[in-house]
Amino acid sequence: MAFTAQKMPWWADGILLPILNLCAAFVVSGLVVLAMGESPIEVLSLLIEGAFGFEEGISYTFYYATNFIFTGLAVSLAFHAGHFNIGGEGQAMIGGLGLTFAVFLVGDFSPVVSVLAAIVGSALFGAAWAYIPAYLQAKRGSHIVITTIMFNFIASALLAYFLVGPLQRPGGQMPESADFPEAASLMGIHELLAGIGINFEEGPMNVSLLIALVCAVGVWFLLWRTRFGYELRVVGQNPEAARFGGISVSKMTIMAMMISGALAGLMGLNELLGDQHRLVGGFTQGYGFVGIAVAFMGRNHPIGIVIASLLFGALYQGGSEIGFEISTITNDVIVMVQGLVILFAGAMPYLFKGMLAKIFALSRRNAVGEGETK
Repeated sequence: MAFTAQKMPWWADGILLPILNLCAAFVVSGLVVLAMGESPIEVLSLLIEGAFGFEEGISYTFYYATNFIFTGLAVSLAFHAGHFNIGGEGQAMIGGLGLTFAVFLVGDFSPVVSVLAAIVGSALFGAAWAYIPAYLQAKRGSHIVITTIMFNFIASALLAYFLVGPLQRPGGQMPESADFPEAASLMGIHELLAGIGINFEEGPMNVSLLIALVCAVGVWFLLWRTRFGYELRVVGQNPEAARFGGISVSKMTIMAMMISGALAGLMGLNELLGDQHRLVGGFTQGYGFVGIAVAFMGRNHPIGIVIASLLFGALYQGGSEIGFEISTITNDVIVMVQGLVILFAGAMPYLFKGMLAKIFALSRRNAVGEGETK
């Protein structure tokens, strides 16, 4: 049997490989920084300090991470069903539109009702937007990668139409809606902590982080503790075997994509209900695309996705702090570092797998040889 065919321990595949990919990305980034005449060690220390060194920085890190948890879970769930959902960006846009309709419909009635309406509205609109490419895949054979990509552009145009038309702020010139009703707001984590006697600096981190973590637990339970999740994973791994076992592949495709779209749609809770308090154009800021890298770096497991989301949140927040401290490190350099992490961790997640497989296979062979000599 070839070395690469040997099975590695779960911790090597799920923990060691992502760490090696991350280290490779940082090494290449460090070489670029060094070529610019700056110290890679200083830049790395500034990144860590900016992300976790003070309370406001921590708040922003977890704020960004919340978006990535939603979009990463969305990509992961579709992937387990055997589909590559690249439409998270558009599904988040339409989810934000549904959230806006819901909070304006409910009005200033009650904070609890407004938040529940926002959750339902964003999830339903995100799911509905994912349903169309899912149906086309299941019933017409259209490639879901192509349709979800195209639907991102349609969603962007639809959002722009509403923000310069029916939903535009009265008398305003910017692509944004009127402010949400006062009741339609998510409590900040600093307020939540203050309620139990813990002082924490005010920041954008809000209770949508807790909602995202609940979703992560829910996705884990759905995939690995329910019959539906088992059938979904069977469809993803072997559609023919699933059909032979009486599982409807088309039904699973549609349901998986709709749940995926609902998760992406929930991203608007953090951006709109937790921070902006109005619908604004471009609020997704590419989080739907980065969610693809987050899902693959997290090995499509909710725990890994939460950890990977925290990493990307730190890169976003720490990168902005580096730009303030070192003038030669522009935003373009920060984007390059983020791109390298996505490249190594998302596009090439198994770059070092062959090497590790050989090492573990060799160690097993040596262990067997020593056992036989004894």
